[in-house]
Amino acid sequence: MKPASTKKPVPPARSTKRLLQALFLLIIVGICIQGVHYYRIFFKPNMTTGNQPYTYIYIRTGMDYSAVRNLLNDGHYMRDLKSFEQVAKKKKYDVKVKPGRYRITDGMNNNELVNLLRSGKQEPVKLIVQNVRTPQELAGKVAGQIEADSVSILNLMRDPVYLRTFGAEPATVFTLFIPNTYEFLWNTSAEKFFQRMYRERQKFWNDERLTKMSREGLDIAGVITLASIIEKETSKESEKPVIAGVYMNRLQKSWQLQADPTLIFAWNDYTIKRVLDKHKEINSPYNTYKHTGLPPGPICLPSVSSIEAVLNYEKHAYMYFCAKEDLSGYHNFSKTLAEHNRNAERYQAALKRLNIR
Repeated sequence: MKPASTKKPVPPARSTKRLLQALFLLIIVGICIQGVHYYRIFFKPNMTTGNQPYTYIYIRTGMDYSAVRNLLNDGHYMRDLKSFEQVAKKKKYDVKVKPGRYRITDGMNNNELVNLLRSGKQEPVKLIVQNVRTPQELAGKVAGQIEADSVSILNLMRDPVYLRTFGAEPATVFTLFIPNTYEFLWNTSAEKFFQRMYRERQKFWNDERLTKMSREGLDIAGVITLASIIEKETSKESEKPVIAGVYMNRLQKSWQLQADPTLIFAWNDYTIKRVLDKHKEINSPYNTYKHTGLPPGPICLPSVSSIEAVLNYEKHAYMYFCAKEDLSGYHNFSKTLAEHNRNAERYQAALKRLNIR
């Protein structure tokens, strides 16, 4: 006979406790594994912007999720594209694509990126509207800063029916734009751009400016047209109101403006440095040596200072002005033709001495 076992049986309660401890440990391990997986998918840094702390991505109007995914992948912004796709689909970004300009920071995780793109909270652009000669140039500059292309912008600038809704026409289209720096959402259409510019113009032409304008018998187109001539006559801010006064004197006496910048515009040749007699023969409504009064519209987009110079022109008796013989960019002003001719002779002599043709 075998001796009786001395091993004591494990109480049922202790066995159950060990089983529960093992089960709990498995649950903890499972949670940890799941947590690591969740962290890797949602919160692990996944965006790279190269050597820069941030960059911008541009999601064009009409892009779908597939196009955005390709944009991120082809731009090498993603360390792990698959994990981004998992988060995007989990948060339903694949059906909620919003266009715009988005700032992406280096080390951004998938959760941050998807939340940003899904929210449509884009980074605005600083759109600069200034210092342009032609509608084509303005359309090109604007298109370089917002989504609307230059062709669509230029087409509206040339569309008389569309411009009529803003009280303008192709020849006076520059009256719709007030030079400044504006904040725009990048995905702005050509139509939205025009609507915003018109609102800004309405704010600019407040009661004070409108009163000054009407007092001189001008309208907005007339002010902007004269301001555009002054813009091209001088870069010296102190002279602008004086030159504006000369032209206002000529208009009031029904003289020809005889403004050289209008001839350059008429010839559409901005390489002309000196206007000669041959340039004065061109048959154009912008030839202010042949036609009395203001030309049909602005010859450039004038600065605000040139507009203000017209509205606050200096009242004097000068009828002529000529570039100074010191070639400083300033002008001599005169009341009589004889005095003006003497100033012109000194200027011509200075050019001849320096062999400037």
